[in-house]
Amino acid sequence: MMWRWLLLSGVVVALDQLTKYVAVAQLTGQPPVEVTSFFNLLLVYNRGAAFSFLAGAGGWQRELFTGIALIASAWIIWLLYRHPQQTLFSLALALVLGGAIGNVIDRVMIGAVVDFLDFHAFGWHWPAFNVADSAITCGAALLVWDGIFAGSQAKNNHK
Repeated sequence: MMWRWLLLSGVVVALDQLTKYVAVAQLTGQPPVEVTSFFNLLLVYNRGAAFSFLAGAGGWQRELFTGIALIASAWIIWLLYRHPQQTLFSLALALVLGGAIGNVIDRVMIGAVVDFLDFHAFGWHWPAFNVADSAITCGAALLVWDGIFAGSQAKNNHK
């Protein structure tokens, strides 16, 4: 049963890498492409983590973030092995795993993460992101949801 969660992670990685490949091929050297009044396609190479955290550091952050992602991935695989029957929990972990691996591939292959989705409103731009970042965010939100409702469900079962 764990294999279906690993397959989902693999689909996230494949979709992430495919969209990054297309973004690099189509957006290199191009100005932002306005898709809607609040969404652009814009090629950005992020050497940092979320919100470009430590992007300006001297290069050591690449190994740090890669190491953290690999350790987290190993831990997630162990959790998927232990809890494959917990559907929401495993779905969330599979999304985070796929996103983490997608971004690790970028860090190892090119030294930075390819971001290209740029949302904005009222002159304010959300930091550019990618499919892997979206999967990580959705997975994290599902983990919080599962933690809140699985915890309250467990309390109700003990009453």
